[in-house]
Amino acid sequence: MLPERKQILVVDDEPNLRRVLSAQLERDGYDIHSAEDGEEALSVLREHHIDLVITDLRMPKLDGMELLRRVVELDEQLPVVMLTAHGTVDNAVEALKTGAFDYITKPFDQVEVRTIVKKALRTRDLSAADASRVAQAAPGGARYGIIGQSPGILDLYSVLDRVADTPTTVLITGESGTGKELVARALHESSSRRDKPFIKVNCAAIPKDLMESELFGYERGAFTGAVGSKPGRFELASGGTLFLDEIGSIPVEMQVKLLRALQESEFERVGGIRTIHVDVRLIAATNSDLKKEIALGAFREDLYYRLNVVPIRLPALRERADDVPLLVAHFIEKFNARLKKSVQGIEPDALDHLAAYGWPGNIRELENVIERAVLFCDKTEIGAADIPGEIRGHTPTPPQSSSLSLPPGLLGAHDGLKEQVKAAMSRLERELIVKALEQTSGNVTHAARLLKISRKGLQLKMKELGLRERDDPRDP
Repeated sequence: MLPERKQILVVDDEPNLRRVLSAQLERDGYDIHSAEDGEEALSVLREHHIDLVITDLRMPKLDGMELLRRVVELDEQLPVVMLTAHGTVDNAVEALKTGAFDYITKPFDQVEVRTIVKKALRTRDLSAADASRVAQAAPGGARYGIIGQSPGILDLYSVLDRVADTPTTVLITGESGTGKELVARALHESSSRRDKPFIKVNCAAIPKDLMESELFGYERGAFTGAVGSKPGRFELASGGTLFLDEIGSIPVEMQVKLLRALQESEFERVGGIRTIHVDVRLIAATNSDLKKEIALGAFREDLYYRLNVVPIRLPALRERADDVPLLVAHFIEKFNARLKKSVQGIEPDALDHLAAYGWPGNIRELENVIERAVLFCDKTEIGAADIPGEIRGHTPTPPQSSSLSLPPGLLGAHDGLKEQVKAAMSRLERELIVKALEQTSGNVTHAARLLKISRKGLQLKMKELGLRERDDPRDP
């Protein structure tokens, strides 16, 4: 498919501001959608795959705060950046506590906008929707919104029972995609702090030179571009929970200030002299081995022991294969509702393939596989043919790249092979597009959302493959 351009929705009732901000973002390489109020923005969100929302706070019909609440209901992983005038900064801070990613003060600085947009989009990429997030009444006797009855998950339930409603610092470890954010949220929502802010920070998404101001805030004039004072994530989380994901990415020089903030519950903003006291319950997570990082000098030992008060290790999916049927059943139900399908289950041989696979991407990878299978399943149950070849074990190992030249007699054969591969890729792209169009009754906008590309990108690819909008997608 064509390279995916990020889709940004700009919402503001001032036409000039929409035009200026949209022009800047288009120059930066993004596809821009715009709306003049919250109601129009919701319509755009229903029609397009959006990666980031930038919205004004004060608008007619539906204001920015209500739009933020609706976005969180639709997709809590979709980052929302608030635009605010100097007089409404307090409202912007309240928006951050409600779930906004960040805010930009008007008149905005182009460098600040570019930095926040890049950070928000990178955070969305790194923090894809956690595969295991379900309701408390999920199937299989799930608790804390976590599906599973394997020994590792039963042990996790026991630990959560003991530490959820305490102020104790918790360090969650485990491979990517095992549900670390889900556990952090479960700890918060099962505590007496549940009505207070839950502020999450993906440390890997923040440039090292911005880490201190992100966590502790800054005062006006602290550095170039600091046109006003701004609270950090510690202040925003006061009274509630601060979740630091990928904590191993924090620079060593910043770890000293973080250690002091944890031990003393106080700090100073960048460029400030006033000591700020907070009441924060800290939960940290990482998929790296912090003990190895300590040996390499990349992580402070004293900070590690301050974080590792209660360690929670999440098992990889391959360690809890007995939970695969429960997870598959949940995801089928989830994507039936989302994709308007009526898949009733999965055939035993297909389930055997899923249970035997190693799942390097863990639950997140399983979720993606089931979404694809439900989308393209034409029967009442998912069969082995709906499972990707690498999971069925029939995909041949791809040839490794080599700098060796082919003998002259084989050059023609090599060119022929490349043409065959290119033709096969075109056929695969065509099949995916045709099926997506069939699923959406020929609606190109909805098909683009399913394929997670822009409408313009899908139109270009359809034209390239001879699938123009006026063609019947079922006619090969």
